[in-house]
Parts: sequence; structure tokens; C-alpha cells
Amino acid sequence: MRIFDKIIKFFNKTIRPAAGADDERLLEWLGISGTPKKVLGEVTYFTCLKMLSETLGKMPIKFYQQTERGIEEAGANTAYNLLRTRPNPQMTPTTFWGTVENNRNHYGNAYVWIQREFKRKKYGGDIEIKNLWIMPSSDVTVIVDDKGVFGAAGDVYYWYTDKYSGESYCFPSSDVMHFKTSMSFDGLTGAPVRDILKLTIEGGLESQNFMNNLYKGGLTARAALQYTGDLSPKLEKQLIARLEEYANGANNAGKFIPIPIGMKLEPLNIKLTDSQFFELKKYSALQIAGAFGIKPNQINDYEKSSYANSEMQNISFYIDTELYILKQYEEEINYKLLEPSETAAGKHFKFNENVILRTDAKSQATILTGYVQNGIYTPNEARSFMNKPRMEGGDNLICNGNYIKVADIGKDQEEGGGEGGENFKITKERQKQPI
Repeated sequence: MRIFDKIIKFFNKTIRPAAGADDERLLEWLGISGTPKKVLGEVTYFTCLKMLSETLGKMPIKFYQQTERGIEEAGANTAYNLLRTRPNPQMTPTTFWGTVENNRNHYGNAYVWIQREFKRKKYGGDIEIKNLWIMPSSDVTVIVDDKGVFGAAGDVYYWYTDKYSGESYCFPSSDVMHFKTSMSFDGLTGAPVRDILKLTIEGGLESQNFMNNLYKGGLTARAALQYTGDLSPKLEKQLIARLEEYANGANNAGKFIPIPIGMKLEPLNIKLTDSQFFELKKYSALQIAGAFGIKPNQINDYEKSSYANSEMQNISFYIDTELYILKQYEEEINYKLLEPSETAAGKHFKFNENVILRTDAKSQATILTGYVQNGIYTPNEARSFMNKPRMEGGDNLICNGNYIKVADIGKDQEEGGGEGGENFKITKERQKQPI
């Protein structure tokens, strides 16, 4: 729907931007200002974005249905075929979800346009989903129609400007999947972590720049040049530049510095340990990681980590961080991509979180064996979990034949008169049979 002119016309009178309607946002709308990408140079910030995007990208999405027998896999529909194979011609599902998650965390919001088309059939036709396109978050503005100019009062629209073609589009809420961060003050848009921790991230950038300059200078500390007399500013600069040619840089490490007669060069040793540089840098890194919900071991801080508790840290990461993210994604996907009839039939999408909760091979074998032996998984279900083919006769639940119901304990003795009774012998034979 092309209503760019209408939006310009009614903007000041009837439509309000959803959140953050300040001068900086206005400059972004006009294409004058943009989001600086230098923040990605902060290693902890980059590591957090990478961890969250890759975690979501590695989890396949499944399609289930609630039936009388419980939750079962549902037959594929158009949306599911797109989500599991290729959301659009340019992206695989892994790249697609990783990009969405990067936009969500870096900008606070991620937007996916649901491209629909009319499929003509013999008797009428249906509107089906054709592709799912990611709209760069910096090019999208959330608009609330307070006066009901384009529909019902309070409806939400998404104004998108294509930076390549210059064309502008306005999509209704039903055609856009909107994923936001947990830090939202109006429920419509999310706030990016980089804005909330602006000073902390900038401090991390400055510390990283300091270390980079130190390496470029060959780890040479500052020095004071003592001399008698007075030099003009021009000659001072020439003298300093001459000395820096011999003193600075990795190539000059360990070499002699020629000092003119009557001058003395004294290093100003400011040790990083004295200023607790690395302690402060580590503290800032933990603050940034904590804001993202990333555990210390995931940003390569193994001071309080070990192999023994790594599995528990993965579980903690899933419960404390990923569970909220996945729940939000699943709610939005189910609401926007499923037809009302499919929702009423109990169909729903769900990310397979087991891929990030898998243990080592030995523990995994013990768990699956216990599930099969106790009648929780069928052998074929366990084989499918291990990516093995299904075998004939493996769809039946099995368990130890000696198990009986708690309510049936003692009934055989009461009815058969003890261990010598006929009923006791029959019970023994029955217990040997597999269930």
C-alpha cells in the first residue's frame, strides 16, 4: 500500500510516532543521520551480538498440533515450508534468523515484511504467503494512527523507506512481524542495549583504542625530553617528529634512540597494573554482557568456570536469556503467520531448543536409554533424536515387566493365598511378558 503522500499530509495533525520522537530520530527519517557502526568495534558488544544471533540461527523451527493424543508434528503449510527451507530467495533460515536477531539487539527492534499474493484457483482463490523479507531497522518507523485516518483509531503501521530505490511504503500491522527487546516502555518499540549502556560501551571503546595505540607505538611509554634553551613551536614539532621516528612503532623495539648533545630523554612509566586497567576493562565487559543476558564464560571469562559446570551455565543461559526471546518470537510468528482456522485447530510453531541443551555423548546416551527403558520414548523416537533411521517394530513403548501399579500391590496374595497360590504363578508369568 503506497500512502507516503498521505502520511506526509497528516503527520503533524493526526499521527504520532510511537516512541523516541526526538530530533535525532527526525534526522534519521530525513536520511541526514545514521547509527554509527563503530560501536561494533567494542569486542564484548560484538561478542554478545554474535552469541545471541548464532544461538537463534542454529535452532530449527518446528510445526506442531495439539491433538487428543497430545502434541504431534503437523502437516506442512506454506509458512512452514518457507521457515524451514528458504524465507526468501536470498536467505537461508540460519542467515534469516541471525539477521533478525542482530537487528533486534542492535537497534532494539526487528521488522519482517510478510509478502502475500493471491493464488487463483478453479473456484475462487486464496491469499498465500510468498516470501518473508527483513526490513532494515534503521529504515523503518513505527506509526500509530490516533485519529483513524487509514483505518481504526489506534492501528499501528510501519513506514519503510527503501534506501536503494528511494521508494516509501506503509504496511499494516498484520503484514509485519515485529520483534523487540525486553526493555520497552510503551509496549510498541524496544530500546537497544547500546543506548541504555551508552557510557559503558563508549568506555570500552576508549580502552580498546588506548590498547591499539599502545601496540602501534611499540608499547613505548610516554617520555619527557629535557634540554637547555628555547625552541620555537615549529622546531619543537620537528624535533619530536624526528625522535618518534626512532622511538615509536613495533619495528623500533629494542633499538637505540639517538639523542642530541645536551638533551636527556626520561620515560614516564605509567604501568597498566597501577591504574588497574585490566580490572576496569573486565568489569565493563561483564556489565555489557550482563545487560545482554550473556554468561561470563560466553565472553571467554573462565575465572569462575569449569568443565563441570559448563552444562549448568548453558541451562542457565537458556532459562535466563533465551527462554524469553524464543517465547516472544513464537508468539509473534504464530499470530502473524497462521490462519485463524489453524490456530483454532491447535497448530503452532516452536523453536527446537534442544540443540543448545545437548550434553556430551555419554550423558546423552544415558538419558535416551533411560527414556526408552521407562516407556517415555519409543525406540524410534530416540533413534530420530540421534538422526538414525526408524526401524520396524520400534514404535511401541517398552518398559520393565516387573513394574506394577501402586494400587495393585498385594492383590495377588490376597486373591491367590500367598506365593504358593495359582494366581501368584500366573502373575509371575505375566510379568515376564513385555508391555
